[in-house]
Amino acid sequence: MGTIKISNIRVYAYHGCLVEEGKIGSDYRIDLSVKANLKPSAKTDQLADTVDYVHLNRIVKEEMAVRTKLLETVADLILDRILREIPLVNKVKIKVSKLNPPIGGNVEMVSIIMERER
Repeated sequence: MGTIKISNIRVYAYHGCLVEEGKIGSDYRIDLSVKANLKPSAKTDQLADTVDYVHLNRIVKEEMAVRTKLLETVADLILDRILREIPLVNKVKIKVSKLNPPIGGNVEMVSIIMERER
């Protein structure tokens, strides 16, 4: 088993419960980690034998583009899609952070962390 991590994926999206969040949007940061058997790809040196991090990044960006009220919802959609589309992944962990959230204070970010395995 091995781990592939993608750190600090930056997107601009429109998640949130407030009407204003759906109109003006916010900056988000996503950190993703997947566990898979990387031994075959280490031997063959072939992309087809591993988890393509370009595919992971595309899933994150596409799901972040669909508005949800809660970060938990978008994280859950990303987890589901990764496990559905990439059979080599055994376990996935995601951290979704909203930067400078509108919560009435000087807060750098709020984050949720979720994980799922087969």
